[in-house]
Amino acid sequence: MDAAALVTQPPLAQAAALRAGEVSAVDLAEATLRAAAEVDARVNAFAELDRDGARAAAGEADRRRAAGEDGPLLGVPIALKDDLDAAGHVTSWGTRSRRTAAAADGPVVSVIRAAGLVPVGRTTLPELAVYGFTESERFGVTRNPVDPSRTSGGSSGGSAAAVAGGAVGIATASDGGGSIRIPASCCGLVGIKPGAGRTPGGGWNGLSVQGCVTRRVADSATYLDLLGDFPTPLAAAAEQEPPRLRIGVDLASPATPSLPLDPELEAAVRRAADALAGLGHEVHDVRVRYGAMAAGFVARMLHGIARAASEVDDPALLEARTAEVAWIGRRVPSAAIPRARRQGEAFGRRALADLGVDVLLTPPARSPAVPVGHWAGRRGLPTMLGLAQQYAHTPPWNHAGIPAAVVPVGRSAAGLPLAVQCVVGPDQDARLVSVAAQIERALDVPPP
Repeated sequence: MDAAALVTQPPLAQAAALRAGEVSAVDLAEATLRAAAEVDARVNAFAELDRDGARAAAGEADRRRAAGEDGPLLGVPIALKDDLDAAGHVTSWGTRSRRTAAAADGPVVSVIRAAGLVPVGRTTLPELAVYGFTESERFGVTRNPVDPSRTSGGSSGGSAAAVAGGAVGIATASDGGGSIRIPASCCGLVGIKPGAGRTPGGGWNGLSVQGCVTRRVADSATYLDLLGDFPTPLAAAAEQEPPRLRIGVDLASPATPSLPLDPELEAAVRRAADALAGLGHEVHDVRVRYGAMAAGFVARMLHGIARAASEVDDPALLEARTAEVAWIGRRVPSAAIPRARRQGEAFGRRALADLGVDVLLTPPARSPAVPVGHWAGRRGLPTMLGLAQQYAHTPPWNHAGIPAAVVPVGRSAAGLPLAVQCVVGPDQDARLVSVAAQIERALDVPPP
């Protein structure tokens, strides 16, 4: 098989071709590096392309396969979000204020290397992963490959742009308030946020988890099985039809004041709900009782941002709006964090149970991807308040610590990706994957 044609195939298809001997990991890595350079020139998805490291990792993957080893993603290229420590590389976190190279691989990169995946580069993100758009003084603007006038989302915007643009089939992503799901929804990808503690992570006082973005549910599930600890394998769950479930639909925004919901996005969520109803599930409208959830989430997030800002090499080089957000975060007392975490866990235990549903469907945002520069020039607090309105649907589930995912539903009249967010109860990651895969099969939306 031609390696260049294989670059845009799903990771599981790439793994099958490698397993069958149709292509070598070295040839696939070289083709991926060429594609990544082309995509980067168009949308600025990469902070760094690691050509030497990719060639070495691909050669090692070929040697392991020749020695009789196999693995679900052995030899498959992957892009790393620039929030992961890899020995010898600066983990920039999107800021000019970090300059020290990592002394060793972090836990996620260690898993990736053990699995034989081939890292080809590091993807862009907003400063300290704070924002739901990927625009920074260090790396500039990352654009959406579907429509370069639009944002790719954030904070995993570079990872989403790399996958949606056809540079790689999978890229790592992390999510402390929507940073997997927002870019996935902006770029027409699958983004699964595992339950708290299932994958390495825990930043922002336990809000953040590690995952990935891909074009298909099964590929994300396979990677998460390698990375995390799940009672039921997720890859198997992606192949199984879920039992009849009680599904609630909530279109109302948790934010006050709220933005109106884009009519095409509302119709997209309804389309997903109708598809599930047609498959035999019980579907009805609900209203989540969020209570004081927002205050607890904000305390954990701001306190975490302040801590991250205190760990940079040169705080004077932080962007002005990030420095302002960190200043606010330093006013959050550390004693408030354990109480906020307990509040989040309690909310997670009761949120769906109080509604009497097994699965909750919401929009991922109040509109499709906004224009590039939508928040340009704003100070820290107005930026955060604007993001809280646009992306109000994702943070509650980080605070709750429960699994949530975004699945593509279609395109708007302007060609922008539309998506639905699915939420399940504690420890129901496998159920989430089964439902997400069922939506994917039912709607059969072409990937970007």
